[in-house]
Amino acid sequence: MGTVQAQGYATDSLQIKVYTQITYKNTEATDIKLLKVFCDYCSDTQTTEIGYAALRRSYDERYDPENVLKNGKKRLAIIIRIDKEDFKSLKDAEILEPPNP
Repeated sequence: MGTVQAQGYATDSLQIKVYTQITYKNTEATDIKLLKVFCDYCSDTQTTEIGYAALRRSYDERYDPENVLKNGKKRLAIIIRIDKEDFKSLKDAEILEPPNP
């Protein structure tokens, strides 16, 4: 009997948790902030790129009905899955521009 793995999650991938926050006013997203990237072994470049990826996902999910608030702040837990080789290549990569919500 083999080991049990989550469907679609490769053994050569890393899983990194990120918290973001979307601020709503009259059900309109007015601000999206990166709160925390949970990665103790990431370089500054890797942390930045993973943070930008989480911000892009939060931007894409800002009007998902389960996230929208009339007024207030919605905190999202984003799981970033990245191939180990792609993760290593982030060390030397140029930092991309952050998304503009």
